[in-house]
This record gives sequence, structure tokens and C-alpha cells, in this order.
Amino acid sequence: MVKISPPVGLGAVFKKELSDHLTGKRFIIFFTLILITSLASIYVAGMTIRETAAAAKNEFVFLLLFTSGESSLPSFLAFLGFLAPLAGLALGFDSINGEYNRGTLIRLLAQPIHRDSVINGKFLAGVAVISIMLVALVLLVAGMGILLLGVFPTGEEMARMLVFIILSIIYVSFWMGLSILFSILFRQTTTSALAGMAAWLFFTIFVSIIAGVVADALLPLPQEATAAEIMRHQTLEQYLQRLSPTTLYYEATTVVLTPQARTLGPVYITQLEGAIPSSLPLEISVSLIWPHIVGLVALTFVCFAFSYAIFMRQEIRAV
Repeated sequence: MVKISPPVGLGAVFKKELSDHLTGKRFIIFFTLILITSLASIYVAGMTIRETAAAAKNEFVFLLLFTSGESSLPSFLAFLGFLAPLAGLALGFDSINGEYNRGTLIRLLAQPIHRDSVINGKFLAGVAVISIMLVALVLLVAGMGILLLGVFPTGEEMARMLVFIILSIIYVSFWMGLSILFSILFRQTTTSALAGMAAWLFFTIFVSIIAGVVADALLPLPQEATAAEIMRHQTLEQYLQRLSPTTLYYEATTVVLTPQARTLGPVYITQLEGAIPSSLPLEISVSLIWPHIVGLVALTFVCFAFSYAIFMRQEIRAV
């Protein structure tokens, strides 16, 4: 029978990193920034929903808080999808090279701590901090929504908010894993921070632009394009955009927070004929975005696996 020994030093590294993150200025700054912008967005959405709730006749009024926005302020979902990756990047961009440059990594490994416990502890502590931040944020938003709307979320709405939190944790953990990978690849913390910012800009802004250009080049639309040609063009552009984790996150969370959403791609008008407008059960919504969930989890594990493999093989010497 194979006996598996517990990882030596994992608990110590986890506790130290958790304490450093929660008391660090960068975490407080990013959490405060996301909190202020989110509460402002929720306030605007809440006031708008309260005025139109009677006319809307939406059985999931509480979920509208997360997806409704105004021309002056985007929705809470848009704010979180745009700003939360920065919090993930901030948690990991100097996790390894910072220790190396301060000369503390060689002293840390001189202790009875396994090398894999260092990177495992840092990653798990980062995930714990991200979970605490997002759960606190959603609870604060929900509390503000109860005060503004005067209604409590139903069981279905609470279940959908739970799925939304889990998706957000996976999404931000991907960005943290990517920044940890950069902190291993680059010795300078400024270089790893810039690499993380470049990746964030590329996946958040430039992927949609590049997808449109590539789709126009591969499937150009003539002056009088048919419906089938437009459909093929839009489908190709959407598939290319899904190479970005940001697109996967937006589509998945939109479906979870909008029970009326039935499809993620363009459809023919004939496909909508006879369709009864109604809400989907949660399990059907989750099955609709299951490929997105698998994609986000796979990207997170790939980043961490590369980080783990490179760090375990990396030569570490005192500087």
C-alpha cells in the first residue's frame, strides 16, 4: 500500500501568505476600488429597477441588480469582469521573483519546507483571499439590493448568485495563476507586472478587435450578404472571441444571472418562431455554459501546472 506523506510546510506558507495578502496595501486598495465602483453601479441599477419593477414583470428582479446598467455607469457584472482581474494580477506578480530579489526564497527553502509547498501554499492562499473578497463583495451588494428594492432573493436567485461567485473565483484565480507564472519566468517584478498588464489588455480589449479583423479576412461579407453568410461570419467571430477567458467569463455569468437567456450565439428568426418566453431552470442554464466552465478551469490549471513545473526545475541560488 502506497503511503502518501503530508506536504511539509504547506500550512506555514499558506498562513503567512494569507496574512500578508489580507494586511497588504495592494489588496486593500483594489478591494476598495472594486467595492466603491460596484456599490455605485448597484445604487443606479437599484433605483432604475425600483421605478420600473412593476412594468418589468420579471420574476428574477433581484438578479437584475447584477446585470442592469445605465449610460453613466456600466453594470456590476461589467465592473467586476473588468477590474477583478487586476486584483488577481496584483496578488501574484511578485510572489516568486519578489522573494528571490529580497533573498528570502533561499532562506525559506533552507527551512524544513518542501519546494512544492512554497508554490502550492502561495496559490492556495491567493485563492482563499480571492474567495473572501468576492463573497464579501456579493454579500454587500445583496444587502444593498435588499435595502433598495425591499425584496429578498428567492432560493433560485441565491443558487444562481452562488454559481456566479464560483465562476468569478475561477476567473480571478486564472489571472492570479498567470501572474504567478510570469513571476517565475521573469526575475524583475516590474517585468512580470507589465507582462500581466499586457495580457489583461490583450484578452480584455484587443481579442474582440482581432477576431473581427480575422473574420473579415477569412469570410468577407459582400455588399448584399445572405443570412447564411452573415451567420457564418458572426459564428466565426464569436468562436475566435471565445479564445479569451474574459469572453468565456462574460458569457457564462450573463447566462447564470439572466434565466431568460436561451442561447449564446446568433439564431435564425425561424428558430424563434413558436418559442414561449420563459425562464430556464438553473441546471439547464449551467449545462448551456458547461463548456465555458470547463475552459476557465482548464486555463487556470494549465497556468498553475506550468508554474509548478518550471518552479520545481528552476535553479535557485543566493544573490
